[in-house]
Amino acid sequence: MEPGPPGSSGPVEPGPCLSGQRGADHAASASLQSAAGTEPGRHSLAVAAVLPAGGCGERMGVPTPKQFCPILERPLISYTLQALERVCWIKDIVVAVTGENMEVMKSIIQKYQHKRISLVEAGVTRHRSIFSGLKALAEDQLNSKLSKPEVVIIHDAVRPFVEEDVLLKVVTAAKEHGCTDYDLEFGTECLQLALKYCRTKAKLVEGSPDLWKVTYKRDLYAAESIIKEIISQETCVVMDSKEDNKHVGHLLEEVLKSELNHVKVTSEALCHAGRHLQQIILDQCYNFVCVNVMTSDFQETQKLLSMLEESNLSILYPVVVVSVHFLDFKLVPPSQKMENLMQIKEFSKKVKERNILLYGLLISYPQDEQKLQESLRQGAIIIASLVKERNSGLIGQLLIA
Repeated sequence: MEPGPPGSSGPVEPGPCLSGQRGADHAASASLQSAAGTEPGRHSLAVAAVLPAGGCGERMGVPTPKQFCPILERPLISYTLQALERVCWIKDIVVAVTGENMEVMKSIIQKYQHKRISLVEAGVTRHRSIFSGLKALAEDQLNSKLSKPEVVIIHDAVRPFVEEDVLLKVVTAAKEHGCTDYDLEFGTECLQLALKYCRTKAKLVEGSPDLWKVTYKRDLYAAESIIKEIISQETCVVMDSKEDNKHVGHLLEEVLKSELNHVKVTSEALCHAGRHLQQIILDQCYNFVCVNVMTSDFQETQKLLSMLEESNLSILYPVVVVSVHFLDFKLVPPSQKMENLMQIKEFSKKVKERNILLYGLLISYPQDEQKLQESLRQGAIIIASLVKERNSGLIGQLLIA
C-alpha cells in the first residue's frame, strides 16, 4: 500500500484508535461483508496480508533495522501488526523477515501476543520478499495453517497507522478490478509498472494522510508523539468510596476535565472488587489517577496496581498511574508522612518491570477554597504532563502541587 497524495508527510488525525473507533470498525467490516457478497448462499471474500520486513533501514542511520526500532520500548513492526490484527476480516498475516531476524520476530510475536501471524524468509529484494509471502499463501502445503486467499494486501511493515477503511477500499478495488499475470521483478505494487508490464486492470486507491512511512530517524519521534497522543485521550480517577474522600476526588476530577482539553475523564470507586474499574481497564484506558485522602500509605494505589498487573493491559502500551495524596501537615509532622511516601520508589521499580509507570503527587489539604483550587490546577497540569509525556525518568518521584 502506498501513502496518500504528495505533500502528506504526516498524519492529520492519528490512525489506530484503541476504543473510540470500534463503531467505525464494525461499520467498515459490515461494508466489506456486503461488498464481498455474504447474502444467503454466497461466500465472504478471503483476504490475507503480506508484510515485507526484510530491509536493513540504511536511510534510518541506526544499526537496528527500522522495523525493529523501539517506540515506547516496543518494536515498530508490532504496532503495524496490531493495526492489521484489529481488522477481523483479514484471515492471515504473512511477514517476510531475513533469516538472521527470524528469532527476533518470533519473540516479538510471543511477547506482544500477536495472532494470525506466519513468518517466511525474506528475499534479496523487496519484491522477492513479497513473492515469498505470496508463495506461502498460494501453496497448498500439508499441515499448513494458511489458506489460499482471493485478495492479498501488500503493506509496508513500517506504516503503523493504517486504518480499516483504507484497507477496505483496497480490497474492494481489487475485487472490482481484478488482476492478471504480473512481473515481480518490475515492482507490481506500483501502478504505472503494473499497467506497463503486466497489462492488468489496476486502480490507484488514494490513501489517508496518516498512512505515512517511517523512513528517517526523525520519523520515529513523530510516530512516538502520535502514539502518546492516542493513548493519552482518556484518564480514570480512582478514589475511596467514603463520602468525604470522594468529595476531594470529584473536585480533582472536575479540575482535570477543565484543564485536560479533548481528554475523557471518568471516575470510579475502588471497591466491590472494582467491577466497574475492571471494565474500564478492559476498555483499554491507559491512564489512572489514584486519590488518597489523609493517608500516606499506598494501600489503595497497591490495589489498583495489582488489578493492572493481572489485566496484562500494559503489554502493548505503558500504563501511567499517578498516586495523589491529600495530606494535612498541621496534624502530623511532614517527616513522618514523607517516610511512608518515599516507598513509592520501591513500588515504582517493581511495577516498571510490567511496563507500568508510577508517579507520586502531594497536595496540601485542607486549605481555603481559593488555595485548594490553585493546588488542584497545579496538580492537573502535572498529571497532564505525566500522562502525555510518559517520562520514565520521573517514575518513583514524589511531585508537589
